[in-house]
Amino acid sequence: MSSLIKKLSNLSTKSKSSNASSNKETAAPAKMSKIAIVVFSLYGHVAKISESVAEGIRATGVTPDIYQFEETLSGEVLSKMHANKAPTESLPVITPEKLKEYDGFIFGFPTRFGRAPAQVSAFFDKTGGLWASGALVGKFGATFTSTASQHGGNETTHLTTIPFFVHQGVNYVPHGYRSFPDQTNLEQIHGASPYGAGTIAAGDGSRQPIDLDFKIARAQGEHFANVVNTFVKGKSA
Repeated sequence: MSSLIKKLSNLSTKSKSSNASSNKETAAPAKMSKIAIVVFSLYGHVAKISESVAEGIRATGVTPDIYQFEETLSGEVLSKMHANKAPTESLPVITPEKLKEYDGFIFGFPTRFGRAPAQVSAFFDKTGGLWASGALVGKFGATFTSTASQHGGNETTHLTTIPFFVHQGVNYVPHGYRSFPDQTNLEQIHGASPYGAGTIAAGDGSRQPIDLDFKIARAQGEHFANVVNTFVKGKSA
């Protein structure tokens, strides 16, 4: 009798092992999230910061797509402003419909009187159809900025962009103080805040981003991607 029980037990163990092996073979690979970086850069500073944000995202195994907001100023005006559009001229222009393809998006742009530039606001105004259909509900968003001075509207630019996310039902992901030693560094002038990465360009655009700006931007990109990845993997499990 004990011999029969032992045989049945062995058969049961083999069956479970076979099923487990079969499940592993048929399990679908973990779904990777889709993340976009969308920038508006008049003198190249934001474009440079976006490269570090992208590096941070790639560190999580995700390759971000990078776009630019459509320019609304004429070539003549841009020339008089001595704008440098070369860093972004090869980037595709984002459309509202494109946002639907992504699980998360990070917007980067300089400040204009404490808020987003007109080019960015014009894009936001075109997303009424997405709002009406709830197309962006449940997605994730974040921001990074560039200002002319230390107190030139950095945090208010982040803050005045949050209403867009709120109305669209997008989950705003702040950086917080995940880069605490760097964000509280008083030895160097940097543009980061708890809202996100940033840089300080000076009134004439002559000041370039420093290594500290790039380091925090990479950390923001990695943190944002980790948040989005966790949600996407959990949703598809």
